[in-house]
Amino acid sequence: MAADGEQRAISDVTQALARHLNCLNDENKMTRKRALAAIQKEAMDEQLASGVLQGVFLELLKPLLRCLSDPMEKCRELSIQIIAHCISHVPRPEEALPYFMPALTQRLGQQDIIEPSEELRLAMVQLLTLLVEVCGKKLAPYLDEIIKIFQRTIVDPFPDVRKESCKCVSNCAACIPEHFHMQAESLIKPLMQTISHQHSKVRVAVIQTTGTVIQNGNGKSVDDVLSHLAQRLFDDSVQVRQAVTVIVGDWLLKLQDRYSYFHKLIPLLLSSTTDEIPEIRKLAVDYWEKIGSQWEKENEEDLKDKLDFSAPCPSYYPAGVQRPGLGCRELIFRNLSKILPAISRDVTDWVVGTRIKSSQLLAVLLLHGEDHITQHMELLLSTLYRSCLDEEKQVVINSVKCAELIGAFVNPEVFLKMILPALQKSPLASHLMTLGACIRGCSREMLKTHLTKITSVISQSEICQGSEKVLYQEQLLCCIQSLIGVCQHDCTEVSLHCMKVLITILASPASESLHKKVQDTLLSLSEVQGLNGAHDLYRQHMQQLLDWMSESHNHWTSYSVEQTQFEVIATESGPVMGETLHLFMPIVKTCLQTTREPQMRLKVFTMLSKLLLKASETVNSQGQLHSYSESFINDMIVPNLKWQAGRTAGAIRTVAVSCLWVLLQSETLSQQEILRVEDNLMPQVITTLEEDSKMCRLMSCRIIRALLSPCEGQLHPDKLNKIYPELLKRLDDASDEVRVAAVKTLYQWFKCINEEYERTTYKGHLEFLYKGLLVHLDDPDASLQLIVLDLLKEGSAVCPSLLLQEIELVRHKHRSPAYCDQLFHYIQTYTSSPPTQCT
Repeated sequence: MAADGEQRAISDVTQALARHLNCLNDENKMTRKRALAAIQKEAMDEQLASGVLQGVFLELLKPLLRCLSDPMEKCRELSIQIIAHCISHVPRPEEALPYFMPALTQRLGQQDIIEPSEELRLAMVQLLTLLVEVCGKKLAPYLDEIIKIFQRTIVDPFPDVRKESCKCVSNCAACIPEHFHMQAESLIKPLMQTISHQHSKVRVAVIQTTGTVIQNGNGKSVDDVLSHLAQRLFDDSVQVRQAVTVIVGDWLLKLQDRYSYFHKLIPLLLSSTTDEIPEIRKLAVDYWEKIGSQWEKENEEDLKDKLDFSAPCPSYYPAGVQRPGLGCRELIFRNLSKILPAISRDVTDWVVGTRIKSSQLLAVLLLHGEDHITQHMELLLSTLYRSCLDEEKQVVINSVKCAELIGAFVNPEVFLKMILPALQKSPLASHLMTLGACIRGCSREMLKTHLTKITSVISQSEICQGSEKVLYQEQLLCCIQSLIGVCQHDCTEVSLHCMKVLITILASPASESLHKKVQDTLLSLSEVQGLNGAHDLYRQHMQQLLDWMSESHNHWTSYSVEQTQFEVIATESGPVMGETLHLFMPIVKTCLQTTREPQMRLKVFTMLSKLLLKASETVNSQGQLHSYSESFINDMIVPNLKWQAGRTAGAIRTVAVSCLWVLLQSETLSQQEILRVEDNLMPQVITTLEEDSKMCRLMSCRIIRALLSPCEGQLHPDKLNKIYPELLKRLDDASDEVRVAAVKTLYQWFKCINEEYERTTYKGHLEFLYKGLLVHLDDPDASLQLIVLDLLKEGSAVCPSLLLQEIELVRHKHRSPAYCDQLFHYIQTYTSSPPTQCT
């Protein structure tokens, strides 16, 4: 009876809808619209029982499906709404599939877009999702049509259609997995076309769907998606990177053929353990621990010995790092040879992000690999040599971290046997950077037996002088710092080698920026040996260092690094140099021979000037410099004062004069020592009064004055008479400073005249001198007039009558004879008493 009543109800509703169904064929679009609205009202009547609606729906289905092609968008929309309502409320929606699926395929599954409205395409895909939910396994016969639709809608221009399609694919895979796996592979291409969509939510949906498709597929498509997933690890969206981490982790746990893909999937998951977002890092680590634990259980028999006799965490293990579980380590051990070649390629990729990720991943792999990485050392080191020179700072930091892990896990005998020959063959900053990092990672106990080998190599001139670039010198310094930091007191035995390296760095053009770091390193080297600062360190090795310099000093040029090294030793050792003058002075003497290159002599003289400026703190710290002064002046300075043509020769004479002046100012020479060198020195200094360099002329005047000072009353008149004409010429010098210095030197000259100087015999000399000085009483410079006046007062005591006579001759010629009168009066008044001092 109930069935009869239901049938009558269906008949009644159908009759009520008959007229509206006829109107669906009307040419007037408004008529069709009103008909559909009426049908919707009747079909969606809440009083209709589900059984009645089932019968009505079957009657309405074909007309409604035809309306899906209606030219009017609203008509198509109403049709979709009516169908969706019926499918979700009827007890047997699968009865509509034979009619509905072809119609839906015709609208959505064609090569070209048939449905122009984005919203309606979305509504149809939502309708398909509804069908999957309510029909379940009964959709299996129509899988071909469904897949055809998905292939088009996954790449639909409307992002929402793509997202809904991905959702529908996942539902479909879950409903009919036994059939879906045969068609899953055909969805990979459209999914990979959409995985880089500009909307992050679309990318997330595609990644999640890809995970489901692969899980429920035949497993052959993993290779097709790996490169795309790897690119998504660089995605700006956190949700996208998280989605990749989740699906890769799930594959490693659940994929049926996962063992075949471990070496391809593990790098993707481990890359997420270094993500900048803590949540993603934790997610990846949790997955990795589960994967390792699961693999450990699955291979319990193979790992029996390692599980029963598990080795404790190595004492040299990097501080602050938790050791991965046995399963995780074993997975890396067994797949490392397959993973490393790809990492090595990617570390030098042209994309910065790829290089950073690859270098981070390499560090993670090495941490898991532990001592098993020994067998891969050749590939690892060649990779680090390239990545350590990367322009991207983060890549270099990661590479250095990798090298430190090599130092921690690999026996130093192994890595040194490979790094040191490479360094000797081709000295590069990357070789030194790798070596320094390996040393830092190594333990003191393991490294101390190799100290001599390391330092003897890096202290070779071919290595120390391998490059003048700052980066190279920085890494050379880092190697020494690493050795000192790790080996501490053990560095005593290689202290000399370390000193040679540090001195070479100071001698390089890069030393300006590294000077402070080198000084700190010298201090550290002295501290680990229990010494009191860098000077004690120099004192300890000075004999050996100067012997080292003397090996090649006969062949130095201005371009020789050894000459600069010698300068560093001389200037940096401070008072220690004064303790080893017997070794220092012979080297200097050889370098200052006039047969040696002029530019090199110039450098040595400049160095000596710096030392002599602080003689008591350097070369004369022991008060012994005077023992070498005669040889220094006669054998080194005097030969270099001889005139030679050329600017360089002039510069040498200037710096030699400067050096001599500094020596005389240092007060290290006694009067007797000055007298011993005066005969040889004075003629050469007098010749330098004619130099083009104002500084040279000025210092020459001062030197002559300094040489005359201890010779008061002791010089032969002939020697005196050779000096004053040159000084008199300097009163016409272009420099006022030189003129004043010449006047002061003549003042000292007058003091040297004694009773041996016959006034009658040498009257001509005095007459010439007085005439020359009187001229300058009329000098344009008033200050010079005054000091010349004082000089003449001093000189009047030598022969007052002759000076009075000269004054009378020239007084009427002066523009302002007041000074002549003043001098005339002074001579008449004070000739019998000492004159006033010259100022």
